Amino acid sequence: MGVYDKLKELNITLPPVATPAAAYVPFVRTGNLVFISGHIAKKDGKAWVGQLGKTIQTEEGKQAARAIAVDLLGTLHAAVGDLDQVKRIVKVMSLVNSSPDFTEQHLVTNGASELFGQVFGDKGAHARSAFGVAQIPMGACVEIELIAEV
Repeated sequence: MGVYDKLKELNITLPPVATPAAAYVPFVRTGNLVFISGHIAKKDGKAWVGQLGKTIQTEEGKQAARAIAVDLLGTLHAAVGDLDQVKRIVKVMSLVNSSPDFTEQHLVTNGASELFGQVFGDKGAHARSAFGVAQIPMGACVEIELIAEV
């Protein structure tokens, strides 16, 4: 089953590339690697605001990370033109807006990692870092960036 068939099965429609909020580009392709800039969690078209361990719990954070993964797939599609050309999701870096005592950043980030596995199968398995941070632009609860091989 191709990537687009899998997306259809999961009832996922790829969004257009978001306009950068500052002085950067949404993605850079160099050689066979595509670096996708960090995408923040959005809900109803606006920043999904909150802090894990304070105003948002792990399960909602996981949903936010999954929503970011969908946005990242939209940007990756724009970067390469055909997601079936993706050889591998290489690396995911996740920043989780966390209270000082919140320690489940890795579980929040699973929302994105699990979707990449569903969409790409073995090619979706990736290296990953998940960090707790004091704040994310616009108060978003999660931000994720991605590196893919094409």
